[in-house]
Amino acid sequence: MHLRNAELFCDVVVQGSFSKAAEVRRVSQSAASQAVHALEKRLGAQLIDRSKRPFELTPAGAIYFDGCQQLLKSFEQVEEQVRRAVGQTRSRVRIAAIYSVGLAQMHDYVEHFQQLYPDVMVTLDYLHPDEVYQRICENQADLGLVSFPKEEKDLTSILWQEQPMVLVVYPGHPLAERASCSVSAIEDEPFVAFTSELVVRQKIDRWLRKAGVHVQVIHEFDNIENMKRAVEAGAGISVLPLPTVTKEVHDQSLKVVRLEEVEWSRPIGIIQRKQKTTPDMVSKFIEVLHEDPANFSSARRESTEVSASGSDKPPSMDAFSFGPLIARE
Repeated sequence: MHLRNAELFCDVVVQGSFSKAAEVRRVSQSAASQAVHALEKRLGAQLIDRSKRPFELTPAGAIYFDGCQQLLKSFEQVEEQVRRAVGQTRSRVRIAAIYSVGLAQMHDYVEHFQQLYPDVMVTLDYLHPDEVYQRICENQADLGLVSFPKEEKDLTSILWQEQPMVLVVYPGHPLAERASCSVSAIEDEPFVAFTSELVVRQKIDRWLRKAGVHVQVIHEFDNIENMKRAVEAGAGISVLPLPTVTKEVHDQSLKVVRLEEVEWSRPIGIIQRKQKTTPDMVSKFIEVLHEDPANFSSARRESTEVSASGSDKPPSMDAFSFGPLIARE
């Protein structure tokens, strides 16, 4: 029970939201809240300062978060060692991704892959972009998902998505009712930005300079979830990849405004080490990544019908493992 609560706690921190963590883990928001409360009661310490928006980890919470990440990774490694000891080794696809690729989005791809190949273990770690490259170079991951993929002599890169960058504002903002606006309309606006070491921040700064526009950077985050929470709270506006705000737009907590006269986009690439041949299951996973997720639901329904008839077994979610989640771009 404590391990499950620790998982939910890490999800809440990474997502920057109890409701979003609950959605990812397919539990109720109440269950996510109760899990964190149970940990706080057991430890006799507040882990999350809920009075701030976006909420913040307390000093005790930061210590506990780092420890839980290490614990969950160790637990995964121990399970793998046990499987090997009893001869239950199986094919595995190891994925390292920047956080803003989207936990919920990746869950759909992995779940569909498990429908097709239920005996293959999939591990998914969310990391800082530099750590994604390190995992690939050190052969600790088979595939990496990064934005603005870099040219590396030992790596290959395949374009996965070209994500439009859009202006994101809170519903009460003067631009909120407009479908589009010129870039000059955001001159001197309070701006919620990525931290300066991230490539996406450097690209946005370059785009704004080229457009001759200056904004007032008031908050910097290495976490898109926290950026969205800050915009929702009315702290400022931001420029974010469109796929990362679809849920908030649907929930009407954020508004998207198309920027006229510019075509800003964020490429997401699939990176891997250069090698003579790509392992078969890794190639299969790349194929799934290039499918339309909208088609997954129909395939899932067909699989469920087959399972209900007793002709087949549903895939085990034990074959799908989230690694320690580290909230970054």
